[in-house]
Amino acid sequence: MEQAGPWRCAGRLRRGRARGQRAWPGGEAGHSGAVQRRLREAREELLSSPFWARSQRAIQESLSKCVEQGEKTPGSMSEVLCSFENLQLEPSHQSVMEASSHSGEPACKRGHLRCVCYGIGNFSSCVISRYQLAFLLLLLEKLQVPQSQCYIFDPLFSELEIEVLNELGVTVVRENEEGKHHIHEFTIFYMIHCGKALYNNLLWSNWSVDALSKMIIIGNSFKGIEERLVARILERDYLYIAKVLKGTEEAAFPIHPQYMDIFNDTSIHWFPLQKLKELPTEAWQFQEEPMYHECDDLEIIRK
Repeated sequence: MEQAGPWRCAGRLRRGRARGQRAWPGGEAGHSGAVQRRLREAREELLSSPFWARSQRAIQESLSKCVEQGEKTPGSMSEVLCSFENLQLEPSHQSVMEASSHSGEPACKRGHLRCVCYGIGNFSSCVISRYQLAFLLLLLEKLQVPQSQCYIFDPLFSELEIEVLNELGVTVVRENEEGKHHIHEFTIFYMIHCGKALYNNLLWSNWSVDALSKMIIIGNSFKGIEERLVARILERDYLYIAKVLKGTEEAAFPIHPQYMDIFNDTSIHWFPLQKLKELPTEAWQFQEEPMYHECDDLEIIRK
């Protein structure tokens, strides 16, 4: 669910700050070295946890299913993901925290895979955000996606956090796109516990069979959104989520009590070509930009 328990953090392209947010002693105290040390500690803890092993299996199985259901045509998702099919998703000898993005041949030359991350939050002061960022960095490492091909944005990043992200080699986006990020290449969107409008905006920006078939979204369960919202409200406020449901495959993240607040209600979503082509013609004809005039709780920070 979007309210992720007692450690709910600021950021996430949302307004406000939750009660009971667990932060580091002294708030954002420390320097970039201290923040990176905490990220390394989170990375090592995740690597040694059964949760990481189960999560990476779920991701790998989802990628494999995407390969199986895709069309074997040049440039299709199946062709790109085949390059990752035989990856050994085991702890590597080199940490992602050690500037590994600057060595070896970039995987994007082979697989053309990018990553976009929204809504991580203030990872220098929030435990949830710290573990979510550590997981993302591990995922980049295991999928051999260079950090420079990961684009990350949260409107509440502090200057310290931007400094840390720059030192890690990821690309910090300065403009608030409100999730309206159109893709031309195969892209994983990492959007843990983001607002519904952000997913809706992303889908609208890529509302075509070609673009949707080139993306994977790791974020709030679309099935869960459908179950929690009255159908009339879902179709009125989040029409593109409602329209894409029948064209979506979804695999839930594993449940682990230690990380319940961090990754609860998280799923891996992909959009097989065949399923998208089976959507009714009228689903593609209406492409009006979402405005949210009647939405009481928009859940995102706008420009």
